[in-house]
Amino acid sequence: MKQFLPISLTVFSLFAGLTAKPIQFDLADKKGVNSITFEMESLLEPIYGNAAGITGNVTFDPKAPEKTTGKVILNTSSLHVANKLMKEHMHGDGWMNVNLFPAITFTLEKLTDVKKQGDNYIGNAVGKMSILKASKEISVPVTLTFLKGRLAERNRVEGDLLVVRSKFVVKRDDYGINPGQKLLKVANDIEIRVGIAGAAPY
Repeated sequence: MKQFLPISLTVFSLFAGLTAKPIQFDLADKKGVNSITFEMESLLEPIYGNAAGITGNVTFDPKAPEKTTGKVILNTSSLHVANKLMKEHMHGDGWMNVNLFPAITFTLEKLTDVKKQGDNYIGNAVGKMSILKASKEISVPVTLTFLKGRLAERNRVEGDLLVVRSKFVVKRDDYGINPGQKLLKVANDIEIRVGIAGAAPY
């Protein structure tokens, strides 16, 4: 019996590892902390703003992080800058046209060049960015922080937590955002910083 017990535990552990499923994390944040910020370093009027209307999901397996998939959806009406008139222009027909195009989406297909450093998985997120009428294949640097069993520390609900961080640049011209216009005030390069947490309650 003493010999049988450790053998049984080993077999059980191997079986559990083989049958473990990827974890799906919900990006909808009831706390309202998740946000995406954007910067446009134009010559005359550097613009800084943010957006908090984020939903979507990420499916992550710590044993196979390269197979990570998901979708991040940003509600364009949540795009915000401090100046009220500038915000109205940004939401209007000439720019983001939020009534006709209510969402910006990034569809994550996989991670490449993944390296594990403690709780962090650092690599490149490969997928499709869709803004207005344009969809472009892009690859951007990303850090995923997988916190097993630590959701309660943030949301007071038992579960796992996945924090996604990224910083990258997209160009207005590539997505038809009033291309070539107002460049002295609205830069062509848009630097985007992502800081969002996904929840997987037990």
